[in-house]
Amino acid sequence: MSAGDNSPVTGAAFAALADWGTSNFRLWLVDRSGAVLAERQSGEGMGTIANPAGFSDVLEGHLQALAAPVGLPVAIAGMAGARTGWIEAPYLTAPADLRALYQGAVRAPSDHRKAFILPGVCQREPLPYDVMRGEETQLAGAVFAGKDSGLFCMPGTHSKWVLLNQGVIEQFATVMTGELFDLISKQSILRLSMAGAERSGAEHPAFVAAAKEAMEPGFSITARLFSIRASGLLSGATATDAAARLSGLLIGAEVAAMRHLVPTGGTVRIVASESLTGLYSAALAASGLSAEPLDGSALVRSGLFAAATALFANQNTDV
Repeated sequence: MSAGDNSPVTGAAFAALADWGTSNFRLWLVDRSGAVLAERQSGEGMGTIANPAGFSDVLEGHLQALAAPVGLPVAIAGMAGARTGWIEAPYLTAPADLRALYQGAVRAPSDHRKAFILPGVCQREPLPYDVMRGEETQLAGAVFAGKDSGLFCMPGTHSKWVLLNQGVIEQFATVMTGELFDLISKQSILRLSMAGAERSGAEHPAFVAAAKEAMEPGFSITARLFSIRASGLLSGATATDAAARLSGLLIGAEVAAMRHLVPTGGTVRIVASESLTGLYSAALAASGLSAEPLDGSALVRSGLFAAATALFANQNTDV
């Protein structure tokens, strides 16, 4: 286990905020202003916990390591609320008002403290079926920071593109770009062209060229993928060139499919790691759009704090 901060709490703690993903766990202790008093993180995501009772054990272990006050309430976002998590927090259906996200919170079975898990958001007919769990809390943080409208891009294994209007999720789409890159580069015939590839970024010429190619009229991703293999055989393209081209084709195709949601010359807000922000910013620029990077960690903490404030502002209330 790794911890971001093992120091005991030294101020007056108001609540604990937990971001519980599939692979990772993050915990912050905050005061009434939202200032962080202490924090911890580990690899104890939902996927590592064998049964629902294990969630309480993990949470209490981290709180005890920080000498958190007995009975300190906790607001939780992410996969702890999945059907196979601690306890299911049913999805809110889009259109969903993120300012009222806390109203869908579900109390977790804990003998130690009040622990509430925030809901995810789903999309039903007539729009395509879709779901998110965790990203909605980051978006709630953006809303409470005054960024309550616009198109948000949240890249990752399964990228989310979300249209917000005055704090309401109107519609969203999941694009499996990250997972497709992993599968294609490791399990398809293209793996032979990418063995030993070095990590490259948005500055690689093959990435930029491929992203622009993917935005051309009539582009088909399935009709262009094999060109990666052929270019290695015929033009001497390196493994790094091949990986950059695959990344450019996939991300370019993703941006091309979503760009109709924002006017030409508009701005897309990106919530991602530094490396992914660079790649998506370059692809957006190739499409005539600009990018505004946002700090995902700060956003989820802000969204959790807003929910905690609504849930726990009166500590004497049995919420």
